[in-house]
Amino acid sequence: MRALVTGASGFVGRHLVDALRREGAEAFGFGGPLDGDLGIDLGDAETIRRALDLSRPDVVFHLAAQTFVPDALASPIDTYEINAIGSARLAEAVRAYDAAPLRVVFASSAEVYGVRAAREYPLRETVEPRPQNPYGASKAAAETILLGESRAFGLDVVVARAFNTIGPGQSERFVIASFAAQLARIAAGGDPKLFVGNLDTARDFLDVRDVTAAYVALARDGERGEIYNVCSGAAISIRDALGELIRTAGVAVEVREDPQRVRAAENPLSAGDPAKVRARTGWVPQIPLRTSLRDVYAAARDRVAAGAAP
Repeated sequence: MRALVTGASGFVGRHLVDALRREGAEAFGFGGPLDGDLGIDLGDAETIRRALDLSRPDVVFHLAAQTFVPDALASPIDTYEINAIGSARLAEAVRAYDAAPLRVVFASSAEVYGVRAAREYPLRETVEPRPQNPYGASKAAAETILLGESRAFGLDVVVARAFNTIGPGQSERFVIASFAAQLARIAAGGDPKLFVGNLDTARDFLDVRDVTAAYVALARDGERGEIYNVCSGAAISIRDALGELIRTAGVAVEVREDPQRVRAAENPLSAGDPAKVRARTGWVPQIPLRTSLRDVYAAARDRVAAGAAP
């Protein structure tokens, strides 16, 4: 496999490039607009064409996106421009590419499903998207664009709807990484106050290394024009995940709710059904949630010990 990875400087992108190279693939990672010749600006089609010419791939893993929901709420138009219109520019560049046909694996999100009735869980790919925020809407639009290109022009597209990805190296803006970083600083002698948002929501967490393995499996065996949930099939409350992290850290903490960390109209539950991707590719998650949480904490502890900035 010869692969081009957009968004390669991001959390999942870095892990995906590593996973591809471990399997012997030739992986070419392209970051964002600030990464020069190794970057792609989804607002500039020429940078996409240049990346294709440099890498000559047979698979494009399209991960580049604005991924943080609060940022999408603050700047909806920018999010639509990057995630939806940027994906259209990528599709156009791939169609114009003068080499053999290549596959696009699009990293979408469970945010496209929105808030659902309890009877609908675990969510299957047949559930009609009903996004509740600009990020989810932008990903749903990008799916529609890419699958439309597949039907209209024969573009080989596979959509992977990832649920809540966690793992070592994730930004502290995300909930599990935030808890781990706060606990690591407390363990290093910091103030024992740990600030949280809504702990009563439940999420289908999956380790980033399992997520990237699913992406590679879909590149090889996914059916063209199809959508696949990438998830564990089980949800855990944020409260229980925090409890496991606290036990791992082995420190006494004072948990305090921070109103700035509470999202308006937050989805109380998100859990998917991974049966379709398992049936098609044989992929199953390999890393238990407890192991993943421990690895996230260990990475945060190492970062604090090294004196790295958040």
